[in-house]
Amino acid sequence: MKDTYNTIAFSSEELLFKEKNSKFFGYAYPIQSEDEVKPLIDILRKQHPHAGHFCYAYQIGTSTVAYRANDDGEPSHSAGMPIYGQIQSFSVTNILLVVVRVFGGVKLGVGGLITAYKTTAQLILESCAIIEKTIDCHFSLAFEYQNMNKVMRVIKEQKLEIVSQEMEISAITTLPIGKIELKTRKKNAEKLFDTFNSMFEIGIKRL
Repeated sequence: MKDTYNTIAFSSEELLFKEKNSKFFGYAYPIQSEDEVKPLIDILRKQHPHAGHFCYAYQIGTSTVAYRANDDGEPSHSAGMPIYGQIQSFSVTNILLVVVRVFGGVKLGVGGLITAYKTTAQLILESCAIIEKTIDCHFSLAFEYQNMNKVMRVIKEQKLEIVSQEMEISAITTLPIGKIELKTRKKNAEKLFDTFNSMFEIGIKRL
């Protein structure tokens, strides 16, 4: 079971590609949700007030993938899809690529545009640090405080990562209740669930 994916470590530096006086400024950003896209492009619109097109493509997710390719006024499929093609070619996800075009007075034609946007996207990705990350599953544990040591022993033995931890008072028993959110690699998820699910007085659920 594959439980890793490739993405970029951090946002790229600005990259400039020129073709027949047109300037293509390329940018790459690591993202986790579609909500991050518009604010990033809005920033670029302020940086390039004279640009005519802010074309982009993004992909988010691993087992279930969401993507979009946007031509932003360029001829259909001449910008967004060539950019997205490079995301596929480099096998990366959770990424946004934006290519900003400043028209130079010479029309490139559809073929020229496809080549220019594809090349800019390729050069951006070649300049990025591409890293491998694990696909993680999250679980929530709930237990009475007296079982804290038992829970922590398993966490330590299995080298599990604690995302958050809190204590609250049960409305029914008025006893302290421990709540811990854990994450583990996808390939270890079933083992983790079975371990805690088999323990008396420990509640576990997938998030």
